[in-house]
Amino acid sequence: MTQTAERYVGSSMLRKEDPALLTGRGTWVDNIVPAGTLHLAVLRSPLPHARIDRIDVTAAQAHPGVVAVLTGTDLAGEFAAGIPCGWPVTEDIRIPEHMPLATSVVSHVGDGVAVVLASDANAARDAVDLVDVEYTALPAVVDIEAAMEPGSPLAHDDLGTNHCYTWPLATGDVDAAFAEADVVVRGRYLQQRVIPSPMEPRAVVVTPDPVGGGFTVYTSTQVPHFVRDILAAICGVSDTKLRVVAPDVGGGFGAKLNVYAEEALALVLARRLGKPVKWTETRSEHHQGTTHGRGQVQRMAIAANRDGKILGMKVELLADMGAYLQLLTPGIAVFGAFTYCGLYDFGSYSFECKGVFTNLTPTDAYRGAGRSEAAYGHERIMDDLARELGMDPAQLRLRNLHPKFLEPRTVPSGVQYDSGDYESCMRRAMELVDYDALRDEQARRRDSGDPVQIGIGIGNFTESGGLSPSKVAAGVRLQSGGWEQATVRMTTSGKVEVVTGTSPHGQGHETAWSQIVADSLGVHPDDIEVLHGDTMVAPFGRDTYGSRSLPVGGVAVHLAAGKVLAKATTIAAHLLEADEKDLDFTGGRFSVAGTSGPGVTIQEVAGAASLAADLPEGMEPNLTADHAFDPPNFTWPFGTHICVTEVDTETGFTRIRRYVAVDDCGVIVNPTIVEGQLHGGIAQGIGQALYEQATFDAEGNPTAGTMASYTIPSATDLPFFELDQQVTPSLTNPMGVKGIGESGAIGSSPAVVNAVIDAVAHLGVTHVDMPATPEAVWRAIRSAGG
Repeated sequence: MTQTAERYVGSSMLRKEDPALLTGRGTWVDNIVPAGTLHLAVLRSPLPHARIDRIDVTAAQAHPGVVAVLTGTDLAGEFAAGIPCGWPVTEDIRIPEHMPLATSVVSHVGDGVAVVLASDANAARDAVDLVDVEYTALPAVVDIEAAMEPGSPLAHDDLGTNHCYTWPLATGDVDAAFAEADVVVRGRYLQQRVIPSPMEPRAVVVTPDPVGGGFTVYTSTQVPHFVRDILAAICGVSDTKLRVVAPDVGGGFGAKLNVYAEEALALVLARRLGKPVKWTETRSEHHQGTTHGRGQVQRMAIAANRDGKILGMKVELLADMGAYLQLLTPGIAVFGAFTYCGLYDFGSYSFECKGVFTNLTPTDAYRGAGRSEAAYGHERIMDDLARELGMDPAQLRLRNLHPKFLEPRTVPSGVQYDSGDYESCMRRAMELVDYDALRDEQARRRDSGDPVQIGIGIGNFTESGGLSPSKVAAGVRLQSGGWEQATVRMTTSGKVEVVTGTSPHGQGHETAWSQIVADSLGVHPDDIEVLHGDTMVAPFGRDTYGSRSLPVGGVAVHLAAGKVLAKATTIAAHLLEADEKDLDFTGGRFSVAGTSGPGVTIQEVAGAASLAADLPEGMEPNLTADHAFDPPNFTWPFGTHICVTEVDTETGFTRIRRYVAVDDCGVIVNPTIVEGQLHGGIAQGIGQALYEQATFDAEGNPTAGTMASYTIPSATDLPFFELDQQVTPSLTNPMGVKGIGESGAIGSSPAVVNAVIDAVAHLGVTHVDMPATPEAVWRAIRSAGG
């Protein structure tokens, strides 16, 4: 059979999701208020580490509208297990008990102590303030380097140490590489804690089914299937009795890649009281009780010859776990181990990560998890090496890039990248930004003593996207398969339903999946309905994170659609009394090659498949197919981002003058969606580079506990993004796609910080930690004597 070329994949089709969202017709968890709903509020510890001596709930129980006030001790029998860690990266990892409510000791500010249920949300929040708790303060550990010193306070006394795990990786003879090197450069780089801050805060509504004995859980999550499976284990409920629905979700950024105490509390309280229970997070709760991102100290060393050829790299990390291990906490830093070598070709590499407990909010995934930290480290030390050698930082990078490869290539960390064309990508970015002209302008400004200097920063990166291979996941002790499931079915009328196990929260899956299926089946995207985010509708799935949706979930959709087309072709050949190999399929119509007959449309084939009166012998009715796709490897999107800054040397103020990004995410399904994902990711990376930091005092009390004290960039703080793409198809999947959701957040922070330092390097500044605020830059200039 011959088939027409694709018509929709590759086009900037408007997103099907947007009209409802833009006109206020979306469905958010906070919109859901079943009859008889009880509102949940959580009393949270104001201390980072303390023993709970007494809890008096008398005044709270007497407050108007209050139905119940319960402590961790009251609810202890409701839970079959604590909140689990799904990525125990080593056999000897230490995992503290983490119950949904603390019973004897609180371990960070925001740790839950008691809950109030009331007839309305305001009454519940007011009553929380009436719960009287007596604490005995305990010493808190805040700094991860100090936490590893002898005599440090312990985050958990029962563990006897703040050391969570040590995870090593080594390839080649690293010691020999450093011994042979002409130059060794060392750097210490800080990945400050950041707060994800999605537009929609977390929320959950649980409704009990008094007849069937089950529960429906509406939750603002990236991972409804994980929520179902893990809540079943925590609460002792059969997973067949849990339906989890993620309706419209207003952003996740990794914060919603988790199962939280409030979801478990809402479920057991709905079960206990037989009524719907609802909780919606406040912004201050988000800052305390939802996971933070990053939180690492990176110690790196790079060895090179005098001509700039890299020989080896060493990476030593301290990673802040916070007080507890959430779903992926230990694995985030480990995940970056495979990309600290970046796009660069050298022989020897070693990596060691130590996880450290503190009395702070737990850390977990944040956009670009692990890979963003790695890119920041390798791009910062590349600039440091260039300064040591007196080389242009772009030329140093070009000298060390892997040559173009279109089949898997083993890199210094020991993994195989799928395909890459790094030099052309980097040279395209340099061309767009007019790199040489900028260097000339920089020289003129320096010669003239201009108080406003310009800097040029480069962020080269790759990431392990398409998070998937189940065998690889098992090899690093991640307790989840990496496959994705899809179902494609044509209805009797000839419309198409697509059921996907991915769960979008802004990525445009409904549009992109419609484009994929439209090309496969010769129908219009408007005739395709994409169903997702409901474990009753899509019982199998591994959800959305790690740039996996398209290269795993989208490919599963593509392959399921291919099965539908194959069956439709067999039926069409039967109806047309022809051989399948003689059929043409054009514009959704089957015809016999070389004949003038009208043929049969795929919609007519769907109708015939439903009637089942004239099908090939032994064929089952209906056009429907499932496919579970488990790729053999990750995908490896890459790019070069170049930032041009203007830094006022008298005030430290930084303005981004230009921002150019050239990305390669393999075959592109929808260019507009790609650009949108890049815009959001770059904005987040700029936010970390210049503005955002979750800060604490020496005792562990948050000092950026609200949006008033935690700075997020607005549109007026961001430049126009000049974007370009190239296409190097992946061999990991039949569509050649790679994923793009995290790339912007990975390439941007090193590009921005390198540009800031480059602007003032001639004044003796060689280091500024993130966030590079005006005060931080001003102090660096003054410390250098500028």
